[in-house]
Amino acid sequence: MAHAHEELARIALAEDAPAGDITSQATIPEATWCAAELAIKQDGVLAGLEAAVSVFEVAAAEDGTTVEIDRKAADGDRVRAGDRAALLRGDARTMLRAERPALNLLGHLSGIATLTRTYVDAAAPAAVLCTRKTLPGLRSVEREAVAAGGGTLHRASLSDAILIKDTHVRIAGSVTEAVRRARADGRPIEVEVETLDQLNEALAADAERILLDNPTPDLVRAAIQRAGDAERLEISGGVDLDNVRAFVDAGARIVSVGRLTHSAPALDVSLEVVGIDG
Repeated sequence: MAHAHEELARIALAEDAPAGDITSQATIPEATWCAAELAIKQDGVLAGLEAAVSVFEVAAAEDGTTVEIDRKAADGDRVRAGDRAALLRGDARTMLRAERPALNLLGHLSGIATLTRTYVDAAAPAAVLCTRKTLPGLRSVEREAVAAGGGTLHRASLSDAILIKDTHVRIAGSVTEAVRRARADGRPIEVEVETLDQLNEALAADAERILLDNPTPDLVRAAIQRAGDAERLEISGGVDLDNVRAFVDAGARIVSVGRLTHSAPALDVSLEVVGIDG
């Protein structure tokens, strides 16, 4: 993922300082060095450290300067308020130009990992899957963050797997017809259903996987009975920390949660300057 991180770093830096960091240029003499730390201000799970490191490295390469980075933690580590993710030493102007984009990534991705770990702990032994509800351009790093939090990765894009949704069914005319048409592709088929009648139709069409959308725990229990295999069913829609345990107790073993990526609050992180060497 190094190339993807570098590409993202370039975009973030260009967005945040298209004509340079004019404040640092006005207030900090050229060739001033400083020491700083990436400080963790809130308990959570770390993710996005390598993406953040790439921001500092790309900024230094663009500026023709140096930023040395000493990692003190790794993605997937549980961290506590007061911990340091990394120590940095290098050109002060470069470090401050990179600060906000690096912290934005570190905080956002650590927030995803933290929320994912909370769901994984609450839903054990079920697998917790992410979805395609990601920010455009950030999907690859957001999926890394889900993995760092102990989550399981769903299809990364529409090109990865066949999942027949309600919209496909409406256009095709029925679950049976949509599955029949999809068979020509040759790959396993997952079908989204909302009722037991739709579930029966998907099973009769020999769909390999079933996505049960916005179910109740009672519907999950009945669906597993009919499917005969909890691993064949994916539970999706309306799953939150208040009800995930009820779905798992009803037998669910695969649960997808969109809010892992679209609603995770950022973890509080900061860059603290701890020394200056002019």
